Amino acid sequence: MYLKLLKENITEGILHLHMPDGTIHTFGDHGIEVHWYIRREEAIRRVARDWEFELGQTYMEGGWDTGDSDLRELLGILRTNFSTRQVSGWVKPLVKLLGQYNKIARSYRHIAHHYDTEECIFRRFLDKEMYYSCAYFKSPGDTLEQAQQNKAEHIARKLLLEPGMTVLDIGCGWGSLAFHLAQHHRARVTGITLSNEQLRVARQEAAARGLEQQCEFLLADYREHKATYDRVVSVGMLEHVGVENFTEYFSRVNSMLADDGVALIHTIANKALSMETNPWITRYIFPGGRIPSISETVTGVENSRLMLTDMEVWRMHYAWTLREWLRRFRTHRSDILAVRDEVFYRMWEFYLAVCDMSFEFAHLVVVQCQLAKKHGVVPVTRDYLYR
Repeated sequence: MYLKLLKENITEGILHLHMPDGTIHTFGDHGIEVHWYIRREEAIRRVARDWEFELGQTYMEGGWDTGDSDLRELLGILRTNFSTRQVSGWVKPLVKLLGQYNKIARSYRHIAHHYDTEECIFRRFLDKEMYYSCAYFKSPGDTLEQAQQNKAEHIARKLLLEPGMTVLDIGCGWGSLAFHLAQHHRARVTGITLSNEQLRVARQEAAARGLEQQCEFLLADYREHKATYDRVVSVGMLEHVGVENFTEYFSRVNSMLADDGVALIHTIANKALSMETNPWITRYIFPGGRIPSISETVTGVENSRLMLTDMEVWRMHYAWTLREWLRRFRTHRSDILAVRDEVFYRMWEFYLAVCDMSFEFAHLVVVQCQLAKKHGVVPVTRDYLYR
């Protein structure tokens, strides 16, 4: 069955399939050449039956690898030649509903699943400031550190910050953006997170930098927090909200934003039709998460009282970010294995590689939505961003 599937579908690229008994099957006749080593035949049979889940699952288990070939290139060929299978019929509405059921208590559990992973592991592949979101590469020669600073400054410009302004950072991570806004723009930032580990690190870092008077970090859901701010920013958090909750989310942003305030929401989005999250990603990486389409994101804004003042689409920047994260992750393999086991390492390696390919070959982009409550707060041209 799997040989027939590969023969019928591999039209771009050349795939050499190495079986456990030593036989080699080749599919395709032009393009990038990759090798796929099947260590246990039952692994390829499982992938053929349910490739969306089993491709990652069997890689974690050591059922296959790419030898000296690049895992990214194999995933790229598979992604290019096989379209994503859709959940069909009466099941789809049920799957969508269950996936978006994000009550507050469940949201805490979902975030803890991923973000309470040991801080030392994230430090092995993120930049020095610990930004765990898409960087902004102004030029091909930018380092990851420079590109993350580019992103932070680009966001700061869109927020039109002035010294002394109050900022709410929804989903503040380890405090990276909060520290930038406080240090470089003299803002007073409140960061909220659902991760105890991120909260611990952010507070510890604020104390180390002498920013405790400018940066406050709280363990809170956006639905629990009540205060008014000059500016509201959220980077890489909307993906965890659930499309069904967008109206409430943007309404909460509206209620926490001053009348002359500006908000900036930075999120992954699907530039094509919305799809359900890959089941392997849902189980192991981001339970409860779902990538919204651009139209779903905009509809959420439209259902609130906020005004969309600017919208920017970043193409390829996250692919380049993930590529560098993967390179650094592999470089620190021995350090990571000293903390976690081989299954964990292969899980994260697959996650970073498959996400890279999703931004390069699929429909994923990053969208920044700038929001306000009234005219006159944001300039009517983008000139202010590039002066």
